[in-house]
Amino acid sequence: MVACSTRGIRYQVSGVVQVSAFRYQVSAANETHFKGWAKPGIVPPGALTSPEVTPDETLDAISGHFRLFQLRDGHRFSTDDVLTAWYGTTWAPSAARVLDLGSGVGSVAMIAAWRLPGARFVTIEAQEQSVKLARKSAAYNGLEDRYEIRLADLRSPDAFVPDEQFDLVLGSPPYFPPGSGIESEHPQRAACRFEMRGDIRDYARVAAERLAPGGLFACVFPEVDRARLEKAAATSALAIVRRRPVVFREGERPLVALFAMTRRRDLPPHMHDRTWEEPPLVIRSADGLVHLEYAAIKLAVGFPP
Repeated sequence: MVACSTRGIRYQVSGVVQVSAFRYQVSAANETHFKGWAKPGIVPPGALTSPEVTPDETLDAISGHFRLFQLRDGHRFSTDDVLTAWYGTTWAPSAARVLDLGSGVGSVAMIAAWRLPGARFVTIEAQEQSVKLARKSAAYNGLEDRYEIRLADLRSPDAFVPDEQFDLVLGSPPYFPPGSGIESEHPQRAACRFEMRGDIRDYARVAAERLAPGGLFACVFPEVDRARLEKAAATSALAIVRRRPVVFREGERPLVALFAMTRRRDLPPHMHDRTWEEPPLVIRSADGLVHLEYAAIKLAVGFPP
């Protein structure tokens, strides 16, 4: 048994569940293969240069040839982020305008941008340090012409342009109320795990306000606290149209779940309270190997299987 963490939640589970950022030397950044896997997608402009990586940063592969700047000792992207981006883009494949709430260093939105090459993005993040890293990543990946990173609190109306709407809203929110656990001394880590600037109620409210007609809100949340998410959705007049529990090791209980919601007024009445519960998504088989379905999902978001 080892202690493993997804974004914002920590459990004692057997096997490794956190996505390990796989790193390259800059000189090999535009190579076409990695350990036998052919990297899909375009080669971004940053891969053809020598980007500045400060001693406290790492430049990590994320989707295909895309890369992400992260703090070496700060918050790191995880399985939760990968699954949120995959789930949202899978069930809103024609989204042209995408919003990422509490975007952190940009991992969810970067994966979504790689999967939706024609979409335009707005990300909202309150931590200046994370915004700085996200902007470096956007420049590296050649996203600046369709990617706006805003330094703002998602709860503030000033974070948005009046009447601004999106086809897809993504969120990988913090899970724990302040004081409910040991908070990291690193402010970036602490804010990604503890609800210091709002909670799932705020994410749901803002998503409902900013969804275009027929739009989708996709997020991840602990299965044990599902009632809290369901109440937040109901308060914001969102209908949960589908839910997928996530099992990090075959045979164990689901720890988190993925949710897809839309505005109740965009559905006929008979669909307001009907949620399709999908079969659990298993990350690792009982033997500790990556489950075949999760390997296929990783390929779909530009990760090696």
